[in-house]
Amino acid sequence: MDMIDERGHIDATRLPEDVVALIDALGPGESLVVTREGSPIATVTAGPRVDAGPESAVHDVTVVATAMKLSRSARAALSAALGEDYIVLDLHAAPKTADVVLAPASSPQLIGLLRSMFPKARVIVAEVEDDGLAVSYHGPVRRMLDAGADGYLTSTTIPRLARQLDHDVTRRRQLDAGGGTRIGIESSAGAPDPLGDQL
Repeated sequence: MDMIDERGHIDATRLPEDVVALIDALGPGESLVVTREGSPIATVTAGPRVDAGPESAVHDVTVVATAMKLSRSARAALSAALGEDYIVLDLHAAPKTADVVLAPASSPQLIGLLRSMFPKARVIVAEVEDDGLAVSYHGPVRRMLDAGADGYLTSTTIPRLARQLDHDVTRRRQLDAGGGTRIGIESSAGAPDPLGDQL
């Protein structure tokens, strides 16, 4: 068909105007289900809008590209939990201008590849398990914590390690005195990873 190119892309200018209007009305991440005789045969999901100029509000949305294989429902749950200021897209559907790449624990080579694919993005490595959404991405840190480790510190210098260790020990004593426990992962800056408890 002339309306489909060699990459399998459909030129919207060749679609009926009412169909294009329905697609244009979709918000980022929203879907339009195509049916035949009442049965779904395809889904059209809106991606981030192309910045049309200074009046565009796209720059206010943080685009998260997931390098993890997540189901549509898992991506939707992550997007909903992050809020309306975020849009979560599969790695292959995300633009090269994505703000964040969420990746599982992997090799330095893969991290380097993701960095080259999305040069402006922050590459965040996460270990996550959600039985309800059938998501399981364990890594070395999770395995050590499951084996009984009480924390994990990443430090660039010995003085920074000392500050982190003192902070962890002091916090642990405060939590123990209050009857609660909490395991955290701390960055080289010595502050808890803001994504550590969310993902």
